[in-house]
Amino acid sequence: MPGGLWQSGAMDTTVLVDGRHFTEDPRWLDGRLWYSDFYGHAVHSVDIDGNDRVELELDDQPSGLGWLPDGRLLVVAMTSRQVRRREHDGTMVVHADLAHIATHWCNDMLVDPRGRAYVGHFGLDLDAFVAEHGMEAVLSEDAPTRAHVVLVQPDGSVEVAADDMRFPNGTVLTPDGRTLIVAETLALRLTAFDVGDDGRLGNRRVWADLSDHLIPPDGICLDAGGGVWVANALGAECVRVLEGGGITDRVTTGRRAFACNLGGEDGTTLFVCTSETSEAEACASHATARIEVATVAVPGVGSP
Repeated sequence: MPGGLWQSGAMDTTVLVDGRHFTEDPRWLDGRLWYSDFYGHAVHSVDIDGNDRVELELDDQPSGLGWLPDGRLLVVAMTSRQVRRREHDGTMVVHADLAHIATHWCNDMLVDPRGRAYVGHFGLDLDAFVAEHGMEAVLSEDAPTRAHVVLVQPDGSVEVAADDMRFPNGTVLTPDGRTLIVAETLALRLTAFDVGDDGRLGNRRVWADLSDHLIPPDGICLDAGGGVWVANALGAECVRVLEGGGITDRVTTGRRAFACNLGGEDGTTLFVCTSETSEAEACASHATARIEVATVAVPGVGSP
């Protein structure tokens, strides 16, 4: 979500990583948190002590991350509107091309245990639209913000899984593999679908309406109690949401929160991607993004 610089008061978090351009799509795997740095054009991983390393560099902006069942990494190349795959020998290849479906940059991605990927896209040049019309206009029902969730099969074939989505963003899958929950950022809601045996989506419904709280949900993650942690793209916080929209917990961050995930040794470390802004030019020229951490009560579940 675009917008001006954010300044916060007291934090419930500590800073694990600092000095990045825009951190996104945190994924906990094998003792390390993997994350993308959009405008640093790199995928990093970091351990719980803050030892950070670059895992790969990309000639694009990396975003969504996930792994195929055989361990090969998938990464969203945002502006190319592709999913790329890192082979076991380290070479990068195009796994799927979404350019014929995605009308603007691709973004978040969830890869399920079978290797099926669900990818969202912006639907419009968000920074330009907000600069011309303002934030209130982009949140309007009349805004031209419709986009898709794209289903990428393990063989790289693609199809539309859900249309008429208002900026589909963070995505989680319940442990039984039967319910997919997507953050519709500009609709201020979490939307759920039933997942068929073939990966296709049906029975679309509102899982949680966050409009009364004025929370545009960005990145999300799922815990073992059925709660969804939501990064508030317009605030310096993450909130834990139950089905129906009830909020049970809040974690205050030092900067605006754009993505979150649960991990750590027992799954109760909440990792939050934060930044002073999400405006592209500002992020590219100023490294204000962080990974912040807090301990919560309920461990995470689901795919990394």
